[in-house]
Amino acid sequence: EQWYLGDMRALGVEDPDIAPHATTSIAAMIAMMEVLVAKGNAYAAAGHVLFDVSSFKDYGRLSRRPLGEMIAGARVEVAPYKKSPADFVLWKPSTGDQPGWDSPWGRGRPGWHIECSAMIAEALGTTIDIHGGGQDLQFPHHENELAQSTCAHDGAPLAQIWMHNGFLNMGGSDKMSKSLGNIQTIPELLAQRHRGSHLRMALLSAHYRQPLEWNNALIGRTQRVVDRWRGGSLGNQRKGGQPHPSVVEALKDDLNTPEAIAALHKISQASDWAAFDASMQLLGIDYEQTAGGLSPQQEANAKVAIAARTAARAAKNFAESDRIRDELAAAGIVLEDGPGGTTWRRA
Repeated sequence: EQWYLGDMRALGVEDPDIAPHATTSIAAMIAMMEVLVAKGNAYAAAGHVLFDVSSFKDYGRLSRRPLGEMIAGARVEVAPYKKSPADFVLWKPSTGDQPGWDSPWGRGRPGWHIECSAMIAEALGTTIDIHGGGQDLQFPHHENELAQSTCAHDGAPLAQIWMHNGFLNMGGSDKMSKSLGNIQTIPELLAQRHRGSHLRMALLSAHYRQPLEWNNALIGRTQRVVDRWRGGSLGNQRKGGQPHPSVVEALKDDLNTPEAIAALHKISQASDWAAFDASMQLLGIDYEQTAGGLSPQQEANAKVAIAARTAARAAKNFAESDRIRDELAAAGIVLEDGPGGTTWRRA
């Protein structure tokens, strides 16, 4: 858990206020199952407790698929104690070598769907604002969560909004996953001198519902953009602004981060650095991290050199201007002159 939190912090994600553990919420799970059994939405059989899918007329509403199609497309356990193959497990018996807890149905352990429903209700209440997860969790996990929570809470919705994100793809259509052995961890990427702000920006470059092809080219492009923005903002007034309306409107439109990033390009070109800084804070991108692997001293030296070059150009001392540019290029810093002044990035 601490490794996960460390990875999230590196990407600029704040720690959660609540981080429940399934093993500390067993009583809440058993209580929810007892409610479902009493209401006729679940039944006990052979030491199991199962949700009766036929008792919930809206089953399949979330994934927008008929029941028969869902059964055909899922790994459904056919067991003699089930009333229907589609019924899913809320509680299962445990053998002596498996984790287990005492319950009205004997020693056992919860199914993973009831874990989430019970912990949500215990920590946040009957209905939450947003429920997120990967597209592959829409069915069966979220469909089952929705069914059992709605039935347990007298028809109250589990969530007002459902958000399902696309996959990170590696090498074409293969999603990044442990089973395929094609994962890249956050510590591995940070060890390659990538910054958390670059990785976060790369992840935001695609709409959350769409797949994202993850590769070094994407990270490199993102790094150059963030470094250029940082270079352009140096020495300018950046504090006290408000997020630019174009960025806010993009995020209000189903969290359209690609549109928000496109707006940031325009804001930077207009040198509205106060609005730019506030917009970047809204997106959680700490572009003030040392850019592209430069030490703080190297970055300070670059800033001084750029100021000297700007003065040389103003005095029409182009030989000195070119000398400074070439010196910085040799150090791996590329200067880009534009209407808003000179920006820099790592080569």
